[in-house]
Amino acid sequence: MNAKSHQGKKSNRKVTGVQMIAHAALPTRSGRFTIYGFKGRGPQEEAVALVRGKLNGNIAPLVRVHSQCLTGDVLASLRCDCRAQLELSLKKIGQASSGILLYLPQEGRGIGLMNKLRAYELQDGGMDTVEANETLGFAVDARDYEFSAQILKKLGATKIRLLSNNPEKVRQLESAGIRVVERVPCQPRISRISRAYLETKKRKMGHLLKGV
Repeated sequence: MNAKSHQGKKSNRKVTGVQMIAHAALPTRSGRFTIYGFKGRGPQEEAVALVRGKLNGNIAPLVRVHSQCLTGDVLASLRCDCRAQLELSLKKIGQASSGILLYLPQEGRGIGLMNKLRAYELQDGGMDTVEANETLGFAVDARDYEFSAQILKKLGATKIRLLSNNPEKVRQLESAGIRVVERVPCQPRISRISRAYLETKKRKMGHLLKGV
């Protein structure tokens, strides 16, 4: 199976700057996927996409655009909800007729791993995530979703249902030519430790979170 097999009528759309490097079967606890590796023109533009089902069917695929979080995704940190969101997304996509989990190396909302650890240090001193990023001289959220949109177009997924609580992610994807026909909440159970982190997301970043 290759990227072209997921393209429908829009497969002739010209997508520049994105190259599919490899693909392989990837069985997981959430179901069987095909994993694709993509590279862009920039040195930091790399991503993997876990694809399930026909992306050009009558129902728009369920898509999660997930930013890498070493501390959460791999080390199971409770400071954030990243791993819980990743697991919930894989479960929901595995149950859907079609979907994509797009995994991007945008550690720390785009500031990188070492700077994220510096931000953690400031948070231990009493700052929230927004204050820590700004103190270090970074934007509150430095992520850009143009590359994500290019990959979705490469896969033929120009109309999607997006698993996200972040209205800025919706706005950027739509500005880049991806039609988000539905925003599907991606909100795992709130833990006592991560509550303050989520409160900051809702109050200062406009994330759409219930019960926070």
